[in-house]
Amino acid sequence: MSDAVSGVTSPDTALALIRRWRDASPDAVAVSGADGVLTYRELHDRVDRLAALLRARGVGPEVPVGLCLERCPGMVVALLAVWRAGGAYVPLDPGFPEERLRFMREDAGIRLVLAGQGVESRLLEGVPDVVELAQDGVPVAGGASGDGGVPSDGPVGDAVGDAVGDLAYLMYTSGSTGRPKGVAVPHGAVVNLLESFASLLELTPRDAWLAVTTLSFDISVLELLLPLACGARVVVASGHETADGRALRSRAVAEAVTIMQATPASWRILLESGGVPENVATRLCGGEALPRDLADALLEGSAGLWNVYGPTETTVWSTAGRVSPSPAAVDLGEPIGNTTVHILGPDGRPVPPGEAGELHIGGAGLARGYRGMPGQTAARFLPDPFSAAPGARLYATGDLARIENGRLCYLGRADQQVKVRGFRIELGEIETVLRAAPEVADAAVGVCDGPDGLPRLVAYVVRAAGEPEEADLWPSLRDRLRRDVPEYMVPAHLVMLDALPLTPNGKLDRKALPVPEWTRARSRPYRQPSTPLEQDLAAMWGEVLGIAEPVGVDDDFFELGGHSLTATQIIARIQARFATSVPIVVLFENPTVAELAAAMDRLDDDDLDLTEIAALRDELDGLSAEDLAAVLDEMASDR
Repeated sequence: MSDAVSGVTSPDTALALIRRWRDASPDAVAVSGADGVLTYRELHDRVDRLAALLRARGVGPEVPVGLCLERCPGMVVALLAVWRAGGAYVPLDPGFPEERLRFMREDAGIRLVLAGQGVESRLLEGVPDVVELAQDGVPVAGGASGDGGVPSDGPVGDAVGDAVGDLAYLMYTSGSTGRPKGVAVPHGAVVNLLESFASLLELTPRDAWLAVTTLSFDISVLELLLPLACGARVVVASGHETADGRALRSRAVAEAVTIMQATPASWRILLESGGVPENVATRLCGGEALPRDLADALLEGSAGLWNVYGPTETTVWSTAGRVSPSPAAVDLGEPIGNTTVHILGPDGRPVPPGEAGELHIGGAGLARGYRGMPGQTAARFLPDPFSAAPGARLYATGDLARIENGRLCYLGRADQQVKVRGFRIELGEIETVLRAAPEVADAAVGVCDGPDGLPRLVAYVVRAAGEPEEADLWPSLRDRLRRDVPEYMVPAHLVMLDALPLTPNGKLDRKALPVPEWTRARSRPYRQPSTPLEQDLAAMWGEVLGIAEPVGVDDDFFELGGHSLTATQIIARIQARFATSVPIVVLFENPTVAELAAAMDRLDDDDLDLTEIAALRDELDGLSAEDLAAVLDEMASDR
């Protein structure tokens, strides 16, 4: 298992792999989406023009450029233009809190940002240079001049940042100290990833890949670039579509998508929304452990399913394996090209087959380390004693694994890092924010399975001395968290404790943290539903979220622990009960029972009163089988 897969890394950059298709198939569609299409010729022409502008503004090797863009074809143009100019891109998700974006910009040394037209100016306050881009990647204030730029017909080798060792991107991940860590990934590692998966998946120009992942999650690298490196088509799902399973499914069907990569949570959203379309014949699942039941659902029909694994520090994915039907176990597969894996004990030596140890990864996919954090880099990127190559290193993943029957099996984390809905989260980062609150004496964060069986973050808080016992701390703490961390890092529930449980040596005993009672979050007084429609919606929320006590009309769906998957389930139930289509974005924009009921009434365009329908459904639900048959007979005779 520790042997490297055969193959030699190409000296080319990803730009060279992609540019050859401009020459071979200039009129083939390279990128498509809700905002239009770009052929390979159009894509490269726009990339080169934007790169010229960036070069004229000082972008070159090792220069970081922020990308603060909504999902659209222009996102691909911007990414490639930064590389064409020689720079490195840094994702700045518009949905992140201002303070987090400010820290990332300052830590990375960003002085220029490519921003979408819809991005709020407050998110970029203090940035010296902002270039606003339209959805198709064209600068809003005018095109770039050729002065100091890259000629549109010039070879890629003329670009400044062509060396495989140059920085390709900085990807910020959660940090245990409360400070996000910038993982510095070079071009050579990206090329190794693309060439490895091009060989594994055998993409052709006939394929279309549905890109659903935010730029701030490194798996977006594979789904945006591999299709272009193989002459295939990237279908960029919009932000609305990625949140709405039905809309995403419709896009996959309309665009004849053949391949898609997603986390287990995203796959479940599609399955809850009518199933994965048959045309999506190749499916990749990664970001967190792939459960057997989900694997079986994704293997239905003739679909091929790959389980992929890898930390950001080793460039997206380091292992991949085709998943076999039940009862076979779901394992991590084999190392990709030019990659080694070792399972080591505390003494740094390989453990025997069948024993658990920490998974270490070496080879061409390793990042440089963490920007501005030499201590943490040295602690995780270790000298590789199994390689004869000068300067070879191993990345200590913190993941536990073992070899079973010759297969690499994942056993969970060895530290306090967790994965929730595919996002890598350091619990210590959330704990740092909570402990900074004046009303908090101490805090811990854990992960518990919610009523729906999916993992949720739970905050455990000890009240500061002098804080009234009756005071509800959760609303203010939740607001503080939302100012400092992304939404996916905000716990779904708060548990108040007199003291945190400790081990005999005085450390936090995480195993002793209590499992919460999933009850209604009391951020506002309870108000009873007053109409049949509100009553139906409140009942749906309680059933889907597993809440025993009554849901009030002013309760917030997401404060109750709702998320994208449970939102999809609510929308499916609404459609089944009322035979009406409600876009999932309506629930996101109207998260209380009262707001959603009012929005549904406003949406209705058939002069049907949904409240009356709800009342009629409730009346019919209360009838016996004999009474219901009599009503149907009466309706038939009236015709």
